[in-house]
Amino acid sequence: MDAKHFEHQVQALSALDEPVRRRLYRLVGARGELSRDQAARGAGVSRALAAFHLDKLVEAGLLKASFRRLSGRSGPGAGRPSKLYRRSALQLDVTLPQRRYEWAAQVLARALGEAASPETTAALTKAARAHGEGIGHDLAKPSAKAAPLRAAAAALASCGFDPATAPAGQLVLRNCPFASLREGCRDVICGMNLALVEGVLSGLGVQGVSAALEPQTDTCCVALRAADPATPSPAPAPGPPAAAPEAGRRT
Repeated sequence: MDAKHFEHQVQALSALDEPVRRRLYRLVGARGELSRDQAARGAGVSRALAAFHLDKLVEAGLLKASFRRLSGRSGPGAGRPSKLYRRSALQLDVTLPQRRYEWAAQVLARALGEAASPETTAALTKAARAHGEGIGHDLAKPSAKAAPLRAAAAALASCGFDPATAPAGQLVLRNCPFASLREGCRDVICGMNLALVEGVLSGLGVQGVSAALEPQTDTCCVALRAADPATPSPAPAPGPPAAAPEAGRRT
């Protein structure tokens, strides 16, 4: 890490040392996009104070700002556009002394992508699922009685996936923890990601939630859905017909 990049990372992290600023950053991340008024109400501070700290987070590169009319109208009488804030794509990763774990991960991912075979894919899926199950076991709380999708969301939030509820009982993961590894080997990384998420659900003991690959722009490739209790289970496949008794044998 060169000196300039190191300084930028430290300055961005130091911007979160202020409690109100940290609260606003987490609030914007949780809601996706907020205006100054919405952020002020959510953080319980004045609009002027919220605006000051939000703009400081923009200066630090932690948030991005844009302007849009919240009413959706245009032309005379539509009102002034609101300044909206959303989390930036800035990734902070400071290690002292410096480590390059991401380089090793990129090399391994590229090698797997170039040498992909049914055997290596199966081995990666098995390893990712086992790792996810271990995470799920560590996060499991036997006394908790949360709804399956809510329990899955809480576990995946602690893993950095930033889950958010979408319409029709869907849970989207707004952050991919492996985003920097996907280029050039998306199939490998996304498949590993799916197996990891499935492992977390299994280790957590969550039932009635399915995970599937549904790539979207700027989000994780995995989406989760709660099973519809009204949907009947598929009937078991019929077995082979019983063998007819041999001629001359008594049954």
